[in-house]
Amino acid sequence: MNLVSGGTGLVGSHLILELLKRGEEVRALKRTGSDLAFIRKIFHIYSEKPEDLFSKITWVEGDLLDVMSLEDAMEGVDKLYHSAAMISFLSSERKKMFRVNISGTANVVNAALEKGIQKLCHVSSIAALGRPEDHHNAIDENLPWERSKNNTGYAVSKYGAENEVYRGIAEGLQAVIVNPSIILGIADPSKGSARLFSTVWDGMKFYPPGINGFVDVIDVVKAMILLMESNISGERFILNGVNSSYHELFRLIAKYFDKPPPTIRAGHFMIKAAWRAEMIKYFVTGKKPLITRETARTSGNTFKYSNEKICKQLDFKFTGFDETIRSYCEYYSHEF
Repeated sequence: MNLVSGGTGLVGSHLILELLKRGEEVRALKRTGSDLAFIRKIFHIYSEKPEDLFSKITWVEGDLLDVMSLEDAMEGVDKLYHSAAMISFLSSERKKMFRVNISGTANVVNAALEKGIQKLCHVSSIAALGRPEDHHNAIDENLPWERSKNNTGYAVSKYGAENEVYRGIAEGLQAVIVNPSIILGIADPSKGSARLFSTVWDGMKFYPPGINGFVDVIDVVKAMILLMESNISGERFILNGVNSSYHELFRLIAKYFDKPPPTIRAGHFMIKAAWRAEMIKYFVTGKKPLITRETARTSGNTFKYSNEKICKQLDFKFTGFDETIRSYCEYYSHEF
């Protein structure tokens, strides 16, 4: 039996579908009142018999901060995929995010040890690797964590969560950690990386000067399952399909949307003005900002990530960047 936390999210939804397609039993953890519309949509897009597969999910209600609910959910479970997390770049939500991501992961690890889970896959982030200010080479899994103004609150929370997993490993838990870069996939167009597509569709004229890593959600899920089927434990793996400039990313998106690409390079002062304007809009309307002070700093810098470890150890091949962008543009062009 597989247990997936965060089953209604981007990674969790695709993971559950892939496990079911492979004939696996799946139990999924969700909070009371969670909306299942998104995961149903994923099943309808990627499955010929979506309702038949969806009916095979065993849903259990629980919360990362409720230890008893976690222990109940893990009863009879062999493999645990921990993909639940809170992502926020707002200082007002930082305390809550630390509780969910760090304390919540500590609870997951403790429950897994208590229930004798055979293996855990923890979904971390490249943010947990840290972003040192003077690092010019491609970042790999061996980079030591350093305090840096480039580290967002989210990065610190995921680093703390990883430490809880390593504690569990030291106490005898079999576990692997994956560190995806920016995950591209079908999602709510108003949230996360899907907004990269929606802003280009709406006629974005500016692009940030930075470089970052990007990965297809399909590749993330496949790598997670392969790692869980392997004898590998106690290690983490960067999941990064490509290092790309935001300029090239937006150019490709615009190409497949048949829209004009952004042509104006946003300098430091323009980016600063943009995140301040977004914050004002947030305070007035309550709508989450497209860019914050933290994400503005990240988008203006160059961060490259090495996928050599996962490629060598599992002979893993990532989906081509062009293919990923084309496929999701094809979907979103009917949604916007």
